[in-house]
Amino acid sequence: MTSIRRCRFCRHPLKDLIVSLGNAPLSNAYLTAAQLHRMEPYYPLEVFVCAECFLVQLDEFEPPERIFSEYAYFSSYSRSWLVHCERYCEETARRFGLDGKSQVVEIGSNDGSFLHYYLQKGIPALGVDPAANVAEVANSKGIPTRVAFFGVDYARALLAEGVRADLILGNNVLAHVPDLNGFVEGLKILLKPGGTISMEFPHLLKLMQENQFDTIYHEHFSYFSFLAVSRVFTAHGLTIVDVEEVPTHGGSLRIFGGHAGAPLTARAADLLEREQRAGLDRLNYYSAFGERVKEVKRNLLNFLVQAKRKRMRIAGYGAPAKGNTLLNYCGIRTDFLDFTVDLNPHKQGRFLPGSHIPIHAPEQIMQTRPDYILILPWNLKQEIMEQLSGIRAWGGKFVIPIPELQVL
Repeated sequence: MTSIRRCRFCRHPLKDLIVSLGNAPLSNAYLTAAQLHRMEPYYPLEVFVCAECFLVQLDEFEPPERIFSEYAYFSSYSRSWLVHCERYCEETARRFGLDGKSQVVEIGSNDGSFLHYYLQKGIPALGVDPAANVAEVANSKGIPTRVAFFGVDYARALLAEGVRADLILGNNVLAHVPDLNGFVEGLKILLKPGGTISMEFPHLLKLMQENQFDTIYHEHFSYFSFLAVSRVFTAHGLTIVDVEEVPTHGGSLRIFGGHAGAPLTARAADLLEREQRAGLDRLNYYSAFGERVKEVKRNLLNFLVQAKRKRMRIAGYGAPAKGNTLLNYCGIRTDFLDFTVDLNPHKQGRFLPGSHIPIHAPEQIMQTRPDYILILPWNLKQEIMEQLSGIRAWGGKFVIPIPELQVL
């Protein structure tokens, strides 16, 4: 007898499949040369929507300890992300009057690239991250970082130490949490009366409207509309009072919440209304997404087949998790993509999971002079095209796969 699949928030039975992306390995499980001939674990990459609360989600196939205890992503290697973090710090410090007597806590703080800006201002800051390797880098830079999975128990442990937060940050972490209720309850425990929670995550509305299916991978357990995330916070005695729509990751929401009681801002009420008008609280809204995803796949493969028949050389730029979803779903291997490059030295010399495409340093582009460069982190296309503007010298072009195929 099979167990009933249930929503990770409201526990309602999950029956409504939005899209299946086949079977795929963990997107951040980069391989060494010695691992290439070993069996890779593959898991179904299927996306469901809860008919009760409209939280979009995946099953959990691996415990978070296996996925996040050592992590290949280091946030400090994206210039545009660092600019984003610096501005975010300036805005929150000014908006909430943060100073040397305040306490900022970032959950999923990675290598400390965001907290660095608070410490520069003399604002006490603490990071919490489950990945020991990235936390070690943060601590080596003087950014206090604890290695832990955040939830109710760890929030209580911090509270016992006398740590309470005026501002709790979580950039692209809420989607990574399998125990969503425990995580949000932990936020409530750690937050001072009158304090603020600020979370940032890809916006489901943008994902659906712009075919951003590569944002879907096993490490992302949930995909949030403003409607759904508001229900989660409300269930734990928290209120999301304000929201900003920001361009990161193809379109994200930055929410501001606190202990229950404060009224919604006009822009938060407006976003709820826009999502309802779009249909995010109706099951039929989700039914057409799967066919649009298939069309992205067909168009990309058609382009690659035609280019290879003309003996064109194609390389990738970037080794992001989202790129691995795209490549594995489309069945793209080294028969189409000769190699990819990445600024992150922790990925260089390794191979992409599933596709086994080698990852080199960016200098490989100038040495081999490919005809096309497929930009896998398409959300950073402007930054990347500026970095590699020199490919125009030999007639090189950029390929953007999402939201629709572009050759620039």
